[in-house]
Amino acid sequence: MQQFFYDSQIRRFLLQFTRIISNFQIEYGNETDGVNNAALIRVPVRYGDASRNAQVIIQENSRNSMPASPLMTFYVSSLDYDRARIQEPYHVSKVNVRQRTYDSETDSYETTQGNAFTVERLMPVPYKLGITLDIWTSNTNQKMQLLEQLLTLFNPSLEVQSTDNFIDWTSLSVVDLESVTWTSRTVPIGTDNPIDMATIKFSLPIWISSPAKIKKLGVVERVIASMYDAQGDLNNAIANNDLLLGTRVIVTPWNYEIVVIGDQIQCLESRTIVPNGDNDDLNPTQIVPGSHLLWPAVINAYGTLRPGISQIRLDQQDGSTIVGTIVINPNDDRLLIYNIDPDTAPQNTLPPITAIIDPLISGPGYGLPAPADGQRYLMTEPTGSYINTYPAEAWLGSMGQPLVAAANDIIEWTGFYWKILFNSVAQAETVQYVTNITTGIQYEWTGTDWIKSYQGVYVGGTWSLVL
Repeated sequence: MQQFFYDSQIRRFLLQFTRIISNFQIEYGNETDGVNNAALIRVPVRYGDASRNAQVIIQENSRNSMPASPLMTFYVSSLDYDRARIQEPYHVSKVNVRQRTYDSETDSYETTQGNAFTVERLMPVPYKLGITLDIWTSNTNQKMQLLEQLLTLFNPSLEVQSTDNFIDWTSLSVVDLESVTWTSRTVPIGTDNPIDMATIKFSLPIWISSPAKIKKLGVVERVIASMYDAQGDLNNAIANNDLLLGTRVIVTPWNYEIVVIGDQIQCLESRTIVPNGDNDDLNPTQIVPGSHLLWPAVINAYGTLRPGISQIRLDQQDGSTIVGTIVINPNDDRLLIYNIDPDTAPQNTLPPITAIIDPLISGPGYGLPAPADGQRYLMTEPTGSYINTYPAEAWLGSMGQPLVAAANDIIEWTGFYWKILFNSVAQAETVQYVTNITTGIQYEWTGTDWIKSYQGVYVGGTWSLVL
């Protein structure tokens, strides 16, 4: 089947030349009584290939019709093979290109890597393009105005670019000024009185390219330290399509475990004791001070960290995955700064709480600030009773209303009394998420207990490093 290829390469250079000589102006008018009445007129530019039929139409089939002036026209006067610039005709240049992931729904590029390609470019053919520019003017003053603006651009050349495609190695060229002819008239002038034209000849060393060959790369995306998957299944591990997806390295280094502490991640050897690291421990997880593992050494064993692009993915018990980009903490190599993609993290279903408290030990005015609008507390112990003669004074409302709450309830100050915002007994079957604004920790209600939703310890196989 016949194949046709046209890339408008010569046309793009002509368009760039048109932009060079466009938007020039001349003064049209006189100065009277010290007042400048001259008007600025933009000089039109036309591509002027010789065409007898088109000229007859423009002149309305009359020899008495004169072209309007001022005017600039240009045309291709020559296209010659440039043997002086010839290079190895059989050379093939290979360029590896990696795209960023494009989201068609938002019409924007993401920070992750997309497809990868190899572009094989054949050696282009050198040519010298000759262009002649005619400047049509009705008097010498107009000619001098235009030439004075044009000729200062070329000393002796001006660089142009036919395309902004960075893979196109033929996009750059220069416009060289070769010669200037002041007038098209001769002496003696004869019986005719043609419009005076100044002629400038230019040359452009250009390249004409043949189509490039594009290949899509296919490389190993995930490196597995074990032949088995996280469930110990060899068959599923071999058949896992994620191993062949293409452009990134996914690995769990040496079965290490990590601990997510707020917006930071620490890497630890297996079975390291982490203070407050359990999910059912509601207190903030602590950094392990005795760990000697440093993230630069762990990451460099598998590749190069790309700040803001490389990721850590956290597998959750419900089958979902939390994804976040990483960068090494400049003040502590033991820690990564973890920026979670909010679309992958659990969304809060309850308003944020102020703190987690034991109502039997603390209360407003007794270790806690005075009640204020918007204060919410998660209770670790029950408080109050409808049959209690002396309710807890710290939790009384402004009119003496008692507070009766169970463990795991969330209470809120309404401005007059404490009400139960979340009833752990009535909503035992509902999954809820809430964030402690004091510590920044998000908690999940499992139906029986509050646990940390994603912060805490992740053993080997439940997290992955994506470079």
